[in-house]
Amino acid sequence: MTVRRPDDWMPPPAPLSRPIQRLNRPYRDENAPGGWGPSRAWIWRLATFLPAVATTVALVAAFTDWFAMDGLSGFEGALIAIVAFTFFWIALSVSTAVLGIATVILLPSRARPADSVAMAAPMDVALLVPIFNEVPADVFGNAAAMLSGLGGLPGGHRYTLFILSDTTDEAVAAQEIRAFFTLRASLPNATLHYRRRISNTDGKIGNLADWVEGWGGAYSAMLVLDADSLMSAPAIAALTDALARDPSAGLIQSFPLLYGARTVFGRIQQFSNRVYGTPLAEGLARWTDREGNYWGHNAIIRSAAFAACAGLPRLRSSRGGTQMILSHDFVEAGLLRRAGWAVRFLPRIEGSYEEAPPTLIDYILRDRRWCQGNLQHLGLLATRGLHPVSRFHLFSGAMAYLLSPAWFALLVVWALIGNGDEANVIRYFSGLNPQVTWPEITTANNLAILIFMYGMLLAPKLVAACTIRRLGLRLRDLGGLRQFLISLLAEISLSILYAPILMIHQSLAVLRSALGRRAAWRPQRRRGVRYGAGVLIKFHIIETLIGLLLMAGMALGLVTFWLAPIALSLAAAIPLSALSGVDLDARRWSHRQLGTPETLNAPPIIRRALMERRRFAEALQAPPADRIAAE
Repeated sequence: MTVRRPDDWMPPPAPLSRPIQRLNRPYRDENAPGGWGPSRAWIWRLATFLPAVATTVALVAAFTDWFAMDGLSGFEGALIAIVAFTFFWIALSVSTAVLGIATVILLPSRARPADSVAMAAPMDVALLVPIFNEVPADVFGNAAAMLSGLGGLPGGHRYTLFILSDTTDEAVAAQEIRAFFTLRASLPNATLHYRRRISNTDGKIGNLADWVEGWGGAYSAMLVLDADSLMSAPAIAALTDALARDPSAGLIQSFPLLYGARTVFGRIQQFSNRVYGTPLAEGLARWTDREGNYWGHNAIIRSAAFAACAGLPRLRSSRGGTQMILSHDFVEAGLLRRAGWAVRFLPRIEGSYEEAPPTLIDYILRDRRWCQGNLQHLGLLATRGLHPVSRFHLFSGAMAYLLSPAWFALLVVWALIGNGDEANVIRYFSGLNPQVTWPEITTANNLAILIFMYGMLLAPKLVAACTIRRLGLRLRDLGGLRQFLISLLAEISLSILYAPILMIHQSLAVLRSALGRRAAWRPQRRRGVRYGAGVLIKFHIIETLIGLLLMAGMALGLVTFWLAPIALSLAAAIPLSALSGVDLDARRWSHRQLGTPETLNAPPIIRRALMERRRFAEALQAPPADRIAAE
C-alpha cells in the first residue's frame, strides 16, 4: 500500500498571509469598507439595558432598605453587591427575550438589512469541518447530507468541502480515509478534500490557521462547521447570499438549533433551545446589530478579512511561557470588528443545526473547557481598539461562569443566616455571632425572595411558551397541546433540579481555572453512555455532601427550610445524573417527551443525515475494498 502524505488529497496551495495581531495597538484593515450609514442600534441597546439596570437598582434599593434598619455593615454591603451582580444578568436576559418577542410580533417579515443591496458576484466558499477523534460515520454522513443538496442551488456560488483532521487515533484515522473515498465515490460531482495534520499544534485554532495559511487564498469565504454541525443547502446558500450582498460584513453567524438528542438531558437542552431560544436570539440580533459575536461554528467568514485581522497571538502564562487563546471565537469576532468589519447575527436563517452533550457529566466536562477559555477573556478586555460591545461580549462570557460562585456565595450566606439571629450555624457551633444584628428573616421575606427570583428566571420561558405560534412553532410539531404542556412542565422541573448541581460544578471549574489547572482537550462524547455507579459517585460526591449537610442543618433547625429544593437537588445529584442519560427513544411512549420539531417532525436535512450516517457506518464495517486500499 502506498503511503500518502497529509496533503495528497488537497488542492494546490494558495497561501494567504495571516499576520499575528498585536493586542496593545489598535488596528484598522485598509480593505474594510466602513461607511455603513446611520444605525439605530443605540435605540435597541437602550431598550434592552435600561430596564435591566432600572430593575437591578430597584432591587438594590429594596435590599438596602431591608438591611439598613440598624445601619449597614460591611457584610451586608458585600451581600447587596453580590445580589446586584447576579440579578443584573437575569434582568438582562429577560429584557433581551422581551425585545426579541416584540421584534417577532411587530416585525414578523423583517427582511435582512442587506437585502436591498444588489447581488454581488458568486463566491467560492470552503466548507471547513475540523475533526479530532470523532466517529467518522457521523462526520462523513453529515457531510454527504450537506453536499447532496448544494449542486442544484441557484446563485452561482461554488462550494468545496474540506475535512481537516487532527485525529491522533490511527484506527480512527484509517476509517476517516475510507469514509473520504466512500464519500467521493458517492458524490462524484462534488469537490471535496481531506487533510490530516502530522502534529495537531494549538488544536482547532491551529487546524484552521493551517488551512488559511495554506489554501485560504483560493476562497473568498469559509463556512466554519463543527464535527457535529449540520446545515441544509438553503441555509448554506442564505448565509453565502448575505455575505455576498453585504461587502461590509466580515462574519455572519447563524443560529444553530439542537437536533439528534435521545437522552433526558439532551432533550432538556434541545427543548429549551427550540422553544425559548428564538426570543433571546432575536433580541440579541437586534441590540448587537453589526457588533455581533461568533460561536465558533455554523458561521460564514470572509477569508481575506479573517486572515488579515484575526491572527491570534499567544498569551503569557501565569506559570511562565505562553498559552494559546482557548475560546478563540469571541476574540476573533472582536478583532474583525476592531479592524472595521461588521459582525452580524442572522437568527432567521433556518436549517442550521448542532448536537448537544447527551448527559449531565458530558455537559460538565465540556463546560470545564469553556470555563477556562471564557475566564481568559478577562485578561483580554484591555485589548486596544475593541468596540465597547465587543468588550461586553468578552466580559459577559466570563460572567456566565463567575455567576455560579456568586450564587454559591449567596447560598452559603442564606444557609449561615439560617432562621435568624438566635438559630444559625455559626452561633450553634461556636457560640459567637459574627454580626451585631442579622437581617430580619421572616416567612414573608423568604417567600418574596423566592417568588421574585424564580419569577425572573422563569419569565422568559413562560412568555416564549405563550407565544410559540407567533415565533413560528406549530403545536402539532411539538406533539400537540397536551404533550407540549407536559414537556414544558418537565423541562422547567428538571432544569430547576439540575441548576444547583451545575452551579457547584461551574464554581469548581472557576476554582480549577484560578489554580491554573488546564482542562484536557478531548473529543466530545456525542452519543449517550450510561455511566456506572462508581463514576457517578466519584463525579458527584462534593455536591452530594453539600446537600446532605444542608438537610442536616434543616433537621437541627439551623438552616431555613426554604432551601429544601436546593438541598434535595444536591443530595440527589447521583440519581439525577443517572437519570440524565436515560434513552427516551428506547420506548414508544417516552419518544414524544420533551419533543421538538427536530424529533417529532424532522426536516429533510436531518432525515437525510441520519440515513447517511447509517450508510457510512455499514460501509466502514465492511472489509476495505482493494481499490480503496490501493489509494
